Amino acid sequence: MASFQYKARDASGNAVTGQLDAVNQAAAADILKQRRYIPLSIEAVVTQGSAVTFELWQAKVSLTELIIFSRQMYSLMKAGIPIIRAIKSLADSTGSARVREVMTALASELESGRSLSVAMASHPKVFSRLIISLVHVGENTGRLDDAFLQLTFYFEQELETRKQIKQATRYPIFVLFALAVAMVILNIFVIPQFANMFARFNAELPWSTQLLLASSSFFINFWPLLLVLLVATVVGVSFYLQTPAGKFRFGRWKLKVPIIGSIINRATLGRFARSFSMMLKAGVPITTALSLVAEAVDNDYLGEKIREMRRSIERGESLLRVSQQSNMFTNLVLQMVSVGEETGQMDEMLTEVAGFYEREVAFDLKSLTAKIEPILIAIVAAMVLLLALGIFTPMWDMLNAYKGG
Repeated sequence: MASFQYKARDASGNAVTGQLDAVNQAAAADILKQRRYIPLSIEAVVTQGSAVTFELWQAKVSLTELIIFSRQMYSLMKAGIPIIRAIKSLADSTGSARVREVMTALASELESGRSLSVAMASHPKVFSRLIISLVHVGENTGRLDDAFLQLTFYFEQELETRKQIKQATRYPIFVLFALAVAMVILNIFVIPQFANMFARFNAELPWSTQLLLASSSFFINFWPLLLVLLVATVVGVSFYLQTPAGKFRFGRWKLKVPIIGSIINRATLGRFARSFSMMLKAGVPITTALSLVAEAVDNDYLGEKIREMRRSIERGESLLRVSQQSNMFTNLVLQMVSVGEETGQMDEMLTEVAGFYEREVAFDLKSLTAKIEPILIAIVAAMVLLLALGIFTPMWDMLNAYKGG
């Protein structure tokens, strides 16, 4: 269970501070409200043990393993298997050492009297707050099997989207990588040979040849500096992208990239709609659900917009109005949200919204290669033209001069 430091005011308006244990910030806020406190700030307390967990589990458990875990837990809960026995069974049957270690830790914490959601909260880099909150709701409602079933569908859809993106970008990335390797080989091995030949003839060289020779000479003489600059740039950009400002700006920049920006935007909104629908269907309060979904979208720019939606709802505005103010959704989606509010079936309408975005993304990803291919062909053609002008033009001039002589 995570620890939170809080500042609040009691019923008399006096300031109070303290620390409490809860599954997440939303649960901590609920505890404070039960104590008749008005929360002012709730901040997670990072302990040394949680820092070790962060380093140990960062990017170690794949989405496929989470799908297997969720589906197996659904089957075991549906069959009425006791939860501790189910977790131990998964620990014995899994082939991943990391997952086995997490399952063993969960079983140990369950045996000590903790609930599953609290035990899962001890592994924040394996189980996100969204997962923990959904499991927590499932425990309180006695529908833990449904919670894991919803997580299974969510993870499977997320995995399918990732596969489609990888498949669509594999060809462009391969072509660009091949071009980069070709440029390095040309600059190191090919162009210097022609440079020696041109120097022996002492011929006047055109601008294209001078450009190629200067590029090759610079690359050969300063490649250590170029390598250092490349490494420094990668490290610097990676460090900057870990900062709040860097994450926010990178999230906004991704949505503005030509061709793929709109695809990323719709894929993110599809993730938002599906996550939001799943939380509402599980009975999570709308403001808490928005807080959790803001983290699930994996884009700090859109996440901040979603948090602003939550703050507006807390001020008494409707979901439709805050959705319109966010400027994130199309008119068709806003109409579906309006119908969902009027009929009280917001979770079903959001599922339809998610399906709408996911179908659009799937269609665009299938045609992405066709859109990028002309650009790649133009880049390759420009390189070939530059090489032809730079290498063959002076050779023709020298051949003509030789014939004329």
